[in-house]
Amino acid sequence: MIHYLFYQKNPASHYVYIDLTIDDISNDVTELALAAWRPGRYELGNFSKNIKRVDAFNENNEALSYTKTTKDVWQINTKNCKQLKVTYSYYAAELNAGACFADTQQLYINPVHCCMQVVGKALEEHSVELQIPQNYKIATSLPVTKNTLVAQNYEELVDSPFIASADIQTFSYIVNQTTFYLHFNGICKPNLKLYTKNFSAFTQKMIDFWGDCPVNEYHFLFQILTHKFYHGVEHQKNTVVAIGPGYAINSNDTYEDVLGVSCHELFHCWNIKFIRPIEMLPYNYSKENYARTGYVYEGFTTYYGDKLLFSSSVFSLEQYFKTIEERLTKHFHNYGRYNLSVADSSWDNWLDGYVPGVPYRKTSIYDEGSLIAFMLDVKILEATQNKKSLRDVCVLLYQRFGKQHKGYAEQDIINLVSEVAEKDFTAFFTDYVYTPNDYEKPLQQCFNYLGIEFSKDNNPHTADNCFGFKVTSDLHHSAKVTSVAPYSPAWKAGLFANDEIIAINTILLKDNCNNWLHYFIDDAEITLTVNSNGQLKTLILQKDKKGTTYFFNPKLKLNPNATAQNKLAFDKWNEF
Repeated sequence: MIHYLFYQKNPASHYVYIDLTIDDISNDVTELALAAWRPGRYELGNFSKNIKRVDAFNENNEALSYTKTTKDVWQINTKNCKQLKVTYSYYAAELNAGACFADTQQLYINPVHCCMQVVGKALEEHSVELQIPQNYKIATSLPVTKNTLVAQNYEELVDSPFIASADIQTFSYIVNQTTFYLHFNGICKPNLKLYTKNFSAFTQKMIDFWGDCPVNEYHFLFQILTHKFYHGVEHQKNTVVAIGPGYAINSNDTYEDVLGVSCHELFHCWNIKFIRPIEMLPYNYSKENYARTGYVYEGFTTYYGDKLLFSSSVFSLEQYFKTIEERLTKHFHNYGRYNLSVADSSWDNWLDGYVPGVPYRKTSIYDEGSLIAFMLDVKILEATQNKKSLRDVCVLLYQRFGKQHKGYAEQDIINLVSEVAEKDFTAFFTDYVYTPNDYEKPLQQCFNYLGIEFSKDNNPHTADNCFGFKVTSDLHHSAKVTSVAPYSPAWKAGLFANDEIIAINTILLKDNCNNWLHYFIDDAEITLTVNSNGQLKTLILQKDKKGTTYFFNPKLKLNPNATAQNKLAFDKWNEF
């Protein structure tokens, strides 16, 4: 038996104390390992940096010596020991959907961060006992008895986050005999009727999409924050969603965010938790799990996380078009699309996938992958006279790989698409998955096939549209440059990311950069005073004589002149 006891000494300190007890010690050396990353975020987390102190004792409470052999592996001298107890403290001060957070109001744990693995005993039963106040409730997908959670093995344990708090509100709904739980932790008043209606609708559509549900129950664990926030992390039987602000979770953009992230994470129950690339089956928690198929496990999920909300009538066409426009904007405003393919960006996600990185270098497996999925969906429809779609590819992945506990390889995706389409799609993958590409031509063709008008509207911001640079600013700061289009007037003037524009034509800026640029738009030259890495510079901005525009706004609408064939294709596309 592997047993963890969680408790807090001073809840305000954010430290969680863990006593790990291992029975039946039979080796002279016992090795403990902590994960270096967590599934769902493809970068090293090096969680051992949050551990303050480690002590080890035998069954007689005698101290044992140990050696740390790597940054997150401990070898403990257990010669002549029958039982091993390891005590350590973990700093839990990060409140999002994938980390750990402990204070005076809750104990929120993602076990992959802080539950050491006993090497060689991963298949044994693991239990977690919580010392918590009597008024606390526990939200988790693990079975709970008297504040003790039980996992069949280490893999299930680290895939099962839990929240213990007095503020948890729990609701449920049933779809196809599977019970889905909604746990809300934080300051909020969820509209039960609204949530049940829409969650039931997209859940039903998703189960219809795949053909069955691979788990007998599923838990949405919502961490409701007091400020604007958006984050979700998938697990096999649950997901954690961190969202805010709490007062807005029943309406408008925040509620749309709740629906979008929840549908996305539920799709992951199939796509990555059961259907997994061969490089991640099983997960290796000690190092990077490199794979070039992030466009499948994240891109396909992003696509269907949005689309199934539309197909289930939870989202209107206008709401759905807005989500596609957001993906298109991120694609066309990112000049990294000319330099790194989505497959290579998947590989390099482990390098800098979750930070802006250097300008013009990379693309996103989420946004680029969703556009790849859209194009594949439509092109399969077109190749099969609307009889098959990308859904058929996903179902085959589930049947041949997910249900067989077999990982797929890169070539398997190409083969399945070609099989479903009854046409060789190798050239498509070469051109758009493995080669940096603009995507505009194939995207336009796909929109045309569905009877959707795709237009490029001028960006309303003068800096973006006329001069080719983006800024962020507020009333108390100058305009900070976040992006510059290559060969644009801003680029030619010598303006680059992280420069701060202090003044335009000697006028100090206060959240009005675009206003003053528009005012001086007809001047032959505009003088910028710029703080560039601590040095003041004067740059001269000149409009492009050809009238070139930059950072356009993608817009979608149904074509009023769509043919009957277009409308038929759109209806078939909208089935899933």
